[in-house]
Amino acid sequence: MAVLCKWTIRIVGACYLVALALLLIGTFGLFGQERDPLSGVFLIPLGLPWVSLLDGVSDGLKPWLAVLAPALNLFILMALCRAFSRKKA
Repeated sequence: MAVLCKWTIRIVGACYLVALALLLIGTFGLFGQERDPLSGVFLIPLGLPWVSLLDGVSDGLKPWLAVLAPALNLFILMALCRAFSRKKA
């Protein structure tokens, strides 16, 4: 079970880093790419269900919270893996 948790965390973390890199490349037009307003679309599924709860938040905070939502999911996943590994030991 511990190996499955480690690999799941690694895969989700790698997907999060790739989505952040695509957001930065598309937002700022790095490496000769055109600026794309939809470059952060890959963060949305990684940040569910927290992204869907952002309706009442001000428009200035929504992009920042959408970027941090996958990190919250990653933190919850790490906490669950630690809790279940301690429970069995």
